[in-house]
Amino acid sequence: MVELETRELEYFIAVADELHFGRAADRLSIAQPALSKAIRRIESRLGVPLFIRSSRRVELTPAGTALQEHGRHALNAVGAAVRNARRAGDPQAHLRLVLKPGGDAGLLSGILAEYAHQPDARRVDILFSGPADRTDFLRDGRADVGLLYAPFDDLDGLAHETLHAEDRVVIVPAAHRLAGHASARMPDLEGETLPRWKGVPGGDGTGPEVADVVQLIHMIRVGRMIGMLPRSLVEPVPADLVCVPVTDAPPSRLVLAWNEQDRRPLVASFVAAARSSQQVE
Repeated sequence: MVELETRELEYFIAVADELHFGRAADRLSIAQPALSKAIRRIESRLGVPLFIRSSRRVELTPAGTALQEHGRHALNAVGAAVRNARRAGDPQAHLRLVLKPGGDAGLLSGILAEYAHQPDARRVDILFSGPADRTDFLRDGRADVGLLYAPFDDLDGLAHETLHAEDRVVIVPAAHRLAGHASARMPDLEGETLPRWKGVPGGDGTGPEVADVVQLIHMIRVGRMIGMLPRSLVEPVPADLVCVPVTDAPPSRLVLAWNEQDRRPLVASFVAAARSSQQVE
């Protein structure tokens, strides 16, 4: 038996995100008393409190935190199912591919050329993501397939094919102490300032926040930090910078990923073309 309706989950997620009934009600365009009543009804049905309410603040209980995480996934899944159903019934639907700008390791043109030979090939719409939200595009149905970097992108719930593996390099100014080295190891980077990537929780960087490679390169040029990236993301190497291979850093893998529940021929055909377009490592 379904204990919560989709609409009720939307109500709960709004309050959990805002931690304020008034702002959540405005976001949902409903009256605050009606929202408060709906949340009490949800708590009664589940038999657990979801929020700790006081005159000054609203906080999530452990049960509320769990429902926020899993409820958001459930809403994403429902939204993706609706979008996919509509697209499955549309023979002219385009295939949507998400990637970060420059994040194809030079493989995209070959993949698209191979896909164009498929008898059921569709037009491919290219979507550009932020630094860390490509998986969201795939999980909520905004994109059908995506080019992701492992181990940096979370592949949980996604099927994937490795298309390319490469080493990681540290990017430094030409006058940096590591610039003349043929290679480096992770201990060589101790004490250096590394970036904090926007939208990436739990990063180890202590330097300024950057949102993309362009910003990172600029901050390296002005001496604010160094960076470490998959080699393909900094090719060609800017003339005033040096890339040094980091021999003990785990390799980076460029993967083609899609929702593991998505078995549409539209997606399978593109995956087959990508697989055929190069030697899978």
